[in-house]
Amino acid sequence: MSLHEQPLVSVVTPVYNGEDFLAECIESILAQTYPHFEYIIVNNCSTDRTLQIAKDYAQKDPRIRVHTNDAFVGVMENHNIALSLISPQAKYCKVVCADDFIFPECLAKMVELAEANPSAGLVGSYSIAGKQVIFTGLDYETKLVNGRELCRATLLGGPYVFGCPTSLLYRADLIRKTKTFFPSSSPHSDTTACYQSLEHSDFGFVHQVLSYTRIHAASESSKSLKYGTIRLSLLSDYCRFAPKYLSPSEVNLRMGSLVADYYHALVPTLFEQPGNKEFWQSQKKELQDIGLQFSVARLLMTGLLRGARLLFLKPGKAVKKLLARKRNAATIEAKYYEERPGTGGDSGSRVHV
Repeated sequence: MSLHEQPLVSVVTPVYNGEDFLAECIESILAQTYPHFEYIIVNNCSTDRTLQIAKDYAQKDPRIRVHTNDAFVGVMENHNIALSLISPQAKYCKVVCADDFIFPECLAKMVELAEANPSAGLVGSYSIAGKQVIFTGLDYETKLVNGRELCRATLLGGPYVFGCPTSLLYRADLIRKTKTFFPSSSPHSDTTACYQSLEHSDFGFVHQVLSYTRIHAASESSKSLKYGTIRLSLLSDYCRFAPKYLSPSEVNLRMGSLVADYYHALVPTLFEQPGNKEFWQSQKKELQDIGLQFSVARLLMTGLLRGARLLFLKPGKAVKKLLARKRNAATIEAKYYEERPGTGGDSGSRVHV
């Protein structure tokens, strides 16, 4: 098959102040064994060397285009701008976040599976984050899953295999159906996009590690874990999509636990930044947007119960932990995995970009 008989893949990298990792990201695209791709780098008004790095590579390789936004925009708006720039001839789209990279066979393996399964709107794969392989949960023999069934299983608490933008390949037709493929400003709206896309398409999966997800303090995942906002995103997606994919009796199965997890995840922020009015107003508004009311009383009760349990079991450790949290209130730790409420252990579950 000649180069132009192969499907065109549009690879996009939205980036803001990514000078530390951008070159490695770009090099990983240029090292792909699959040759028929274009590469669009969208610079979100960076103030470091990001634009110069991107331009230097573009001068050397005609497949690279560099776009700079006229004004700074939010993370997901920048992603949507990048998607709006893909070629009309592109059959597939691959997002590669600027702080991540993909392995040489990534495009080839994903396109091969997508071509063999035309009903697959999204194709996922394993990724490495830190020392852990993530997005596991499908049987090795399973290479194609009914989209609606996968959404049902995920909403009911099954393993998270949707992945993140860097680990996914999207059919370009799905992107072109809407002006905002990532439908909200939440940094976790990539998961929302999966629920939307899989209503009328299937999910393909390549059982190989095809990408690397970097863990660092400036990532959206680290910020989300710091402030517990991942739980708000999970709750929002559940309220929006559970009625679509689940029966009325099933809808109530997880609602209570998701609400409880949400308040549990907010307790550290309550202790560290009780006067952060902007944060708490945002929480109230976003809950109202999905039809729920923010309860200060429930948050305080959750905090008291959590503190009392820790003091009873390990009083010395509890005091040290509380003092450390107060001391490091403004510090964001590099993390990608969330702790299960009440365990203090690493669940290894994904935190949605």
